[in-house]
Amino acid sequence: MAWIYLSVAIVFEIAFALGTNATKGFTRLWPSVFTLLAAAGGIFTLSLALKTLDVGVGYTIWTGLGSVGTVILGALIYKEKITPAKLGSFVAIIGGVALLKLTSGI
Repeated sequence: MAWIYLSVAIVFEIAFALGTNATKGFTRLWPSVFTLLAAAGGIFTLSLALKTLDVGVGYTIWTGLGSVGTVILGALIYKEKITPAKLGSFVAIIGGVALLKLTSGI
């Protein structure tokens, strides 16, 4: 169940990051409300995952996959450029996350 909570937390993390851009410095009401709710949802579901997962594993996976998802969706939604350096970084993050999952014992 912890991995399901962590997956939901990652989705909230991505929504929070993308929503932050849409708030225009928290000057737009509804994107700001969405962003704050996504942040709260992410922290709440992460806390549920961390009842079982080690904080070092859970938090690292949450931020790592949240970052990768944010960059990918940022490219699709906001037309941000994915460079070869970014692509190499994604591979390193995903490899690290996979290794953490395999060695976490949960």
